[in-house]
Amino acid sequence: MKLKKLYSSREVAQLTGLSARQLQWWAQRKFFPATVPSHKTEAGGFTERRYTNMELLELMVLADLRRKGFSVARIRKLLQVLKGRFKTRLYEAIEGGGPVTLYIDGENIYARSESGELFNLLDDAAQPLLMLGEDIKLRQLIARERPARRRAKGTAATGKPGASRA
Repeated sequence: MKLKKLYSSREVAQLTGLSARQLQWWAQRKFFPATVPSHKTEAGGFTERRYTNMELLELMVLADLRRKGFSVARIRKLLQVLKGRFKTRLYEAIEGGGPVTLYIDGENIYARSESGELFNLLDDAAQPLLMLGEDIKLRQLIARERPARRRAKGTAATGKPGASRA
């Protein structure tokens, strides 16, 4: 993926798997507003929202969390805890780029501080966890581009089964 300065909401939708309507809903409710919001043009239409590289990375992570079953409320809490408790944004916490690194076990999201303390962000982000044993399966939370959808055999560009290209 080649990085650009700004991405349209259509490009973000294609790269993340989020729908344009979902991005619009998130922007309207100030859950995840774009750097350049949509605005009315002189011709009476509207411009597309524009997102930065950092916002694109964050939206890739959020889209992945949504696909894993995390609710918007839990994701909102994650963003609030990162901002309030750790004074950081999501893009700084993914892939070990900031004061905390995020990990996931499938149901919860954890932050490991630079000093090694581990916090459950969705449960009690103020209390470090005491980790015992080695069977705790945590994997680092990273930004990934949504994989391209595969077409079923016999499906042409029209999307109809059994259709073939002429």
